[in-house]
Amino acid sequence: MYIWLSFICAIGFALIHFFSKSMRFADKVPRSKFLSFSAGVAVSYVFVMLLPELKDYQQVLSKELENSPWQYLENHIYIIALVGLVLFYSLERLVKASQKDSQFENTSSGVFWIHMSSFFVYNAIIGYLLVQEEFTTFFGLLFYFIALGVHFVTNDWSLRRDHKQIYDQYGRILLTAAILLGWLLGVLTEVNELVLSILQAFIAGGIILNVLKEELPQEQESSIGSFLIGSFGYAFLLLFV
Repeated sequence: MYIWLSFICAIGFALIHFFSKSMRFADKVPRSKFLSFSAGVAVSYVFVMLLPELKDYQQVLSKELENSPWQYLENHIYIIALVGLVLFYSLERLVKASQKDSQFENTSSGVFWIHMSSFFVYNAIIGYLLVQEEFTTFFGLLFYFIALGVHFVTNDWSLRRDHKQIYDQYGRILLTAAILLGWLLGVLTEVNELVLSILQAFIAGGIILNVLKEELPQEQESSIGSFLIGSFGYAFLLLFV
């Protein structure tokens, strides 16, 4: 039963990417209330669920490494999350530098494919974790889907802004396929707790960077009311449902 629920979530994520070019509300300034609401949901997910989970992943990693030379290095999982954050930040800086060098504010073809490759891996891991993550309840899976679903909406908006028409031609198709490929790999393969914890921490770093970069609404592009409703409303659901 659970495997089919995870498949439905994977299809949902894939549809968000595939039909993202039709979400024209994301191009409005001031930023639409929906995007500000989704920003609040994503930020709430990071601070209420994602950061506390890193502590659990650290315990798993410490247990797996207790007989290895790496046991003397503390906070392994947070270092891995930091690597994920720094990697995606570096890619964003590369994109901005490419746009600055272009008179048309477009990124170069090479930068586009590097950027898409990183998000392809990012999406594939998320699709993989849909199967491999141990959700204790149906609501745990549902809240995970909601948080990452609205996160993907904002990611698509950001990538389209950076890469223009080439994202609609190729990027959204790649990210659609990545989610489904990751889910399929999750069904066909299984990794130990050590690798799973590393994947979780790496993705956590990437999500944190992407949330802080795009989903904390700027003053001129936000609806503060929608943002507060999204953040506190979703936090309430996570804590009490």
